[in-house]
Amino acid sequence: MKPELFEMLMAQAVAERTKAILTLNLLSEHPAGIGDHSTDDFYNNANEALSVLVDADDKIETLNKYFTLPKEQVNG
Repeated sequence: MKPELFEMLMAQAVAERTKAILTLNLLSEHPAGIGDHSTDDFYNNANEALSVLVDADDKIETLNKYFTLPKEQVNG
């Protein structure tokens, strides 16, 4: 895999993971900031964020498992 493609896919997966963690933290630590949502909305948002987190971790693991590039290719 070309280093540029690997880096783009990895950056996107890391960004998705960061967003999911931020969402879960916001939901758990500052639920008042969410507004007038029902309990079902809250649970659905938490489950959606967890799914995004799992998917992002899977993407990162898969990229590292199958496509990790030698350091000279990444730095070169």
